[in-house]
Amino acid sequence: MTTLTRPPADPSNRRKSSRSFKHWLLEGMPEGGGRPRQHGRPERGHTPQSWWKVMCLTGVDYFSTLGYQPAIAALAAGIVSPLATIVLVAVTLLGALPVYRRVASESPRGEGSIAMLEKLLPRWGGKLFVLALLGFAATDFMITMTLSAADASAHAVENPFAPEWMHGQEVAITLALIAGLGIVFLRGFKEAINVAVLLVGVYLLLNAVVVLVGLFHVAAEAHVVTDWWAALNQQHGNPLVMIGIALLVFPKLALGLSGFETGVAVMPQIKGEPDDTDQRPAGRIRGAHKLLTTAALIMSAFLVASSFITTFLIPAAEFEAGGKANGRALAFLAHQYLGDAFGTVYDISTIAILWFAGASAMAGLLNLVPRYLPRFGMAPSWTKAVRPLVLVFTAIAFLITVIFEASVEAQGGAYATGVLVLMTSASIAVTLSAKRRKQRVKTLAFGAVAVVFTYTTVANVVERPDGIRIAAMFILGIVLVSFASRVRRSFELRATHIKMDERALEFTAANDEGPIRLIAHEPKRAGADRYREKLEHAQQAIHLPEDSDALFIEVIVDDSSDFEQELLVEGKHRHGFKVLEVHSNNVPNTLAAVLLHIRDVTGLMPHIYFRWTEGNPIANLSKFLFFGEGEIAPVTREVLREAEADVTRRPWVHVG
Repeated sequence: MTTLTRPPADPSNRRKSSRSFKHWLLEGMPEGGGRPRQHGRPERGHTPQSWWKVMCLTGVDYFSTLGYQPAIAALAAGIVSPLATIVLVAVTLLGALPVYRRVASESPRGEGSIAMLEKLLPRWGGKLFVLALLGFAATDFMITMTLSAADASAHAVENPFAPEWMHGQEVAITLALIAGLGIVFLRGFKEAINVAVLLVGVYLLLNAVVVLVGLFHVAAEAHVVTDWWAALNQQHGNPLVMIGIALLVFPKLALGLSGFETGVAVMPQIKGEPDDTDQRPAGRIRGAHKLLTTAALIMSAFLVASSFITTFLIPAAEFEAGGKANGRALAFLAHQYLGDAFGTVYDISTIAILWFAGASAMAGLLNLVPRYLPRFGMAPSWTKAVRPLVLVFTAIAFLITVIFEASVEAQGGAYATGVLVLMTSASIAVTLSAKRRKQRVKTLAFGAVAVVFTYTTVANVVERPDGIRIAAMFILGIVLVSFASRVRRSFELRATHIKMDERALEFTAANDEGPIRLIAHEPKRAGADRYREKLEHAQQAIHLPEDSDALFIEVIVDDSSDFEQELLVEGKHRHGFKVLEVHSNNVPNTLAAVLLHIRDVTGLMPHIYFRWTEGNPIANLSKFLFFGEGEIAPVTREVLREAEADVTRRPWVHVG
């Protein structure tokens, strides 16, 4: 319903070149206010895949954390790392997995926990909450890109065959990897699942070899276990104290929880059953449950095994900054026990999957922005195209990499914060959902999980406050851009579709010659005397002809925080007067859209009659922006002026 303004043609070659670049940059941006196709979602004609193949697509994010998680865990938790990892696995299998299985059941089109909370928390409060969660999600995905690229550069630099000039160039290598990622998305990213299956299959196989060899060496050198246990007893003594310490430090290992939100986001890629319906795709949901459960079990096994072997076999000093195991513990073991040739193959596989994890994160970002912000009216029009967003996200990734100097450890806090906030919000969403359905046991169970994730999030923020600072910057940026865009787009037609019921069509078709005259009326004042008073005012102050058979039109504002909406115009008889009633998210934009629709349906020119709104103009403008009301008459006229450039075809606005 919105208009798209095009620049005038210019015959110069320079202008043609510029216009060609603009056309390429904005390719895929829908005209006429349509919604963009979300990047990474199945295109029309796309064949869904088996759940295990789609698991590899989400696994490039989830499984790739094995590249850096064991080293970060050993550095953060020290000698308690194996016990803390067991706690992490328990939280994964008993907390995160049940939560996201529920999320998958309630958002089978890949909307995720943010969409669940949006439904549970309507109006402006819900919108602001969603914007805050988008800030944390942006933190999660952006840091996934930069941290994965930084760890990939660490694997490349520490490889014994790496040329000397690469040492000390981690920032430059990381920037090159991010730039390559941006170039791939600018060109168009296809066949993602097939690439993911290959990368994940090879990577998990190589990790299995490293873990098995590590366990063999632990068994052969049994003293490493007794030495670890003796050191643990010397430091902490009582087993209950050990468990307590593990519970306290396990939030530092929260990176191992990443991947669940992505697992839900890729649900539309999963092949369902022939009897699946759009409202209840049971086969797709079962496939998603298998995906989430299998991925969690595989990752849990690798996390526990890798935590033990890296703690037992690698000296603590090697995990420190500058150590050979810093950010690459399993790669260190691969080189040490299987030789540099195998270690190099492992490094190449790790670099590839870490780089592809960045691609998964980029696709996640390109899904989030079109899914929410344009629908809220809180994004500039160019965000409907993929390439401008890719350039923006790539530039932000460059900035983060330079600020953190491509350090994996330095970015761990921000990454964990983003992951944990999303998981906390998901656990709260399923708790509220269970409560709304009066499922008492599930409400208590999910509530307990929500408490655990809340504690973990708070502990992580206290321990590493840099994560919340980065998330706050993303939230502030999103909120500022969103509201600036909302103000800028406030005079657009917002109706995506308009339908008139049979009685409304009869009312507007009663006059064969026109014009069709409508009186704007406030629906809260529905008494017979109010309708008569409004009609008499229009006849006296605005010279409405007494024999005009005018219609009243009323807009009932339901949720003013919404931006786009389908409209149904219903005809009603009240106190002997004909009334057109519309439920919408605002008054003036809705009136303008209905007037244009009546003009197009009947071929007759509508005239609408208003009374001036009393009150301060600034206050009325604020009421319009936030509550969809305010100064109705001039705003309706301005929306019509923006929508219809031809003044001879523009519906008339009369005010008195």
